[in-house]
Amino acid sequence: MFDRVFKLLTAFVFAVLTVSAAGCLDHSAASRYDQEVQPPADDALHARIDAIIQYTLNQRMMNTSDQAAWQIVHGLEAYGRDLKISAAGETVGALEYLFQGRPLKGWNLRPGDHGVIAIQEPGSKTGQGHPDQWLGYLSQCGVKLDDKLVVGGKDYRVKDLLTQAQWDIFDGMEATWTLMAAIAWLPLDAKWQAKDGTTWTIERIVKMEADQKIGEGGCYGSHRLYALSLAVNRYMHETGLTPKQLKGPWQVALGKITQAKSLVREYQQNDGTISTALFAGPSKSNELGAKLYAGGHTLEFLAVALTPDEIDEPWVTLAVSRLCDQMEAMKEVAPDCGALYHGAHGLMLYRDARFGKTTKPFPQTAAQ
Repeated sequence: MFDRVFKLLTAFVFAVLTVSAAGCLDHSAASRYDQEVQPPADDALHARIDAIIQYTLNQRMMNTSDQAAWQIVHGLEAYGRDLKISAAGETVGALEYLFQGRPLKGWNLRPGDHGVIAIQEPGSKTGQGHPDQWLGYLSQCGVKLDDKLVVGGKDYRVKDLLTQAQWDIFDGMEATWTLMAAIAWLPLDAKWQAKDGTTWTIERIVKMEADQKIGEGGCYGSHRLYALSLAVNRYMHETGLTPKQLKGPWQVALGKITQAKSLVREYQQNDGTISTALFAGPSKSNELGAKLYAGGHTLEFLAVALTPDEIDEPWVTLAVSRLCDQMEAMKEVAPDCGALYHGAHGLMLYRDARFGKTTKPFPQTAAQ
């Protein structure tokens, strides 16, 4: 009798646990998020985003004593010519200050054999941390190739940074920011020769970047996915091809983008917060800085990768609302400038894609 009762109880407990486990794995809209979490109304979210963008631009002025090129160039990616900094007590345009060759820690440029070299200082958080990082971010903020650039007291042009990058490219390098610049400034069918004698094209850079694993590269691969999204968007726009018609490296790139979008949604926390492990798995943190870092970097990618239908989905709206929470909560502190300005840039890209273009001179578009 005891054995029979024990077996019945065991079966009952097993059944309860099975139902509970099934509920945990249910990603339906009804069970995926905390019950009290609701996407905000569009007008309220739009107003919130605008306020955060303006606050970050106008109330967080950097200066040349406390900040270096690494921080200021991140600010430029978001705000371009609108970004002001303080230099020796004077308020100046950040871009003009750098391009005039005025002194700033980490802004280390020198003449090269095919243009201008931005010296790489990996991990310094003052100078350029990745190959062509300055070039890539400048390409995103309305800078023109013919803009004058003073290096060592001599006049050059921004295009001299690009021609040097084209000359220095090689197989196996991290070319994320090189791709950003190439897709922003070069014809889609551009061809050039690198110093090792090989011929390069934008498609070849796309292949090299798309062949990397999701999660690898700068900031857990978020910048690579952003650059690939820009490239695929432009390629489809100029060729008129649909996603199903893509072939070769373009098809591989779109596959990685699609997979990464799915992972972001799968790993999103129950309150809508983006996983602090980005594309690696579900993860959460009580640290605002970690949430801001993950949310900002991820939204930059999503804003240019999501289709118009996808960007309207509630899970995206919730993620953006949580990023707004984090940006607002850090108003009185000085967060890492990379996280801060990627967050601001992500919100700007999302705002333009979701609510329509602003008068900013350098909007990015979501995939069509």
